[in-house]
Amino acid sequence: MTTVIRADGVGRRFAGRRVLADIDLEVRDGEIFGLLGPDGAGKTTLMQLLAAILDPSEGQLTVFGFDTRHGAEEVNARVGYMTQAFSLYDRLSVIENLQFAARIRDVAASDFRLRSEELLTMAGLENARHRRAGQLSGGMRKKLSLCAALIHAPALLLLDELSLGVDPLSRRDLWRLLRRHRDEGNTVVISTPYMDEAEHCDRLGFLHDGQLVALDTPARLRRRVTGHIYQLATSHLDETEALVRSWPGISSLQRLANRLRIQLAPDQDVPVDALARLDGLGHLVAVEPTLEEAFIALSPLSAPAVLPPPMPPAFAATGVEVRAERLGVHFGDVMAVHEVSLRVPPGEVIGWLGPNGAGKTTLIRVLCGLQKPSVGRAWVGELSVTEQVGQLRRRLGYMSQHFSLYPDLSVAENLRFFAGIYGLAGRQRRLAIDWASHMTHLTGLEEQRVDALSAAVRQRLALACSILHGPAVLFLDEPTSGIDPLSRQHFWHLILTLAGQGMTVFVTTHYLEEANYCHRLGLMHQGRLIALDTPDQLRVTLGLPHDAGMEAVFMAGIEREQRRAS
Repeated sequence: MTTVIRADGVGRRFAGRRVLADIDLEVRDGEIFGLLGPDGAGKTTLMQLLAAILDPSEGQLTVFGFDTRHGAEEVNARVGYMTQAFSLYDRLSVIENLQFAARIRDVAASDFRLRSEELLTMAGLENARHRRAGQLSGGMRKKLSLCAALIHAPALLLLDELSLGVDPLSRRDLWRLLRRHRDEGNTVVISTPYMDEAEHCDRLGFLHDGQLVALDTPARLRRRVTGHIYQLATSHLDETEALVRSWPGISSLQRLANRLRIQLAPDQDVPVDALARLDGLGHLVAVEPTLEEAFIALSPLSAPAVLPPPMPPAFAATGVEVRAERLGVHFGDVMAVHEVSLRVPPGEVIGWLGPNGAGKTTLIRVLCGLQKPSVGRAWVGELSVTEQVGQLRRRLGYMSQHFSLYPDLSVAENLRFFAGIYGLAGRQRRLAIDWASHMTHLTGLEEQRVDALSAAVRQRLALACSILHGPAVLFLDEPTSGIDPLSRQHFWHLILTLAGQGMTVFVTTHYLEEANYCHRLGLMHQGRLIALDTPDQLRVTLGLPHDAGMEAVFMAGIEREQRRAS
């Protein structure tokens, strides 16, 4: 196989700050190579170096044998590069956007006709060729952007977080295009924050703080995880977790919705007497490591893997039931939500999955009192979401992917500001801030400015600000986007703890494996709630094996609904 990319000791600095260091890498033709890492790991900078947009500050980088410092023109002619914010022209149609991209790349008219037809068909956009780009869904826009990057048939395709924010159904279509391009003998380098997506790569590089800390196939990376890993299914989580915490040699303890995942040190195994004490509490089975566990094991992440039990709340948690009866929302002739009925008990974490445009966000806006339903009724506890909106909002917490923190204020100042918004003052405010800070592990960081915090700490601060007033119901919209896997595990530990204290939690996420943290999952498609059950029961209902991943569950549910509707 021919070497397409070779990096020897490559580094990059910005204003004296090292962003990449000592990158040694070889990528061959005909492979999909993945770069995996959280925000700030250096993925985008490395992509820009490979595209010859930036020069290395140190080391040597060649692409197709051309030094990127001196052969940028030769590199550019052979590369297609799609950034996170790939520019489409919203006023141009699908085909006009492709024509524009082709002209920039000097694609002959005869080649364009053949190439554009092939790409539009593969992307499922052939019937949308005359629609304006601004009228496309998020998934369709990403597919059009990928087609534009492929229009000149580049031998090397660079994709910076191609499917970030894209639903799993559209992600599957994007990957069909990538495999087709690879199978034609071309090379693809893709950066991604999604572990399930990384499994589709031929090889992976783990980036952490600008360094390449591991490089291998997904299967070999998983095999490098040391120590026994067990999963313990139980309906007595608190009691069982307290027992497991007493075991010697635990290197990681992860709490899911109805099970514990336990990793032991390499020289440890489950104590013999512990097996007897588990009798009647749960079922313990040995399991294989995940790619997420490999990333944590092979990256120098410093946060503890076994968190201490959190503080009790500063106020008594008042759990409420959330109910909806035949809810419907129509925008003109468009049915955004169609006859959704549900009951969510106090203390439940419920995850909402579905393609973009399925109605998840609209449904949550109705339950928050932000969108009036066209038909039907809904309540949070005894409060109607349409008739008692002012009282309702005092019972709710909301944390979005882009929660509005104030970057030039300190952690403590942000907490005091949001406490004031919630009407907290005096001793009540102090107790609430102390509780939220301890709950989210912000103690000791109070005087740090927000703009100096890592993405993971900002995420915890956003959560603290959203729970200060002790909401009965918490809505989380893509809450862990951009943070590293260990921080994501810790974040979910906090969410499950809040649920254990009586808070009801609604979550939307594109990280499918996060669905395992949810007690139940709601699967939406074209405005309809097509399934609502536990992850395990959904596997049974859909005829999937007990260890099927959430991507398989999602696809099976959507495909079943499509067959029913056809």
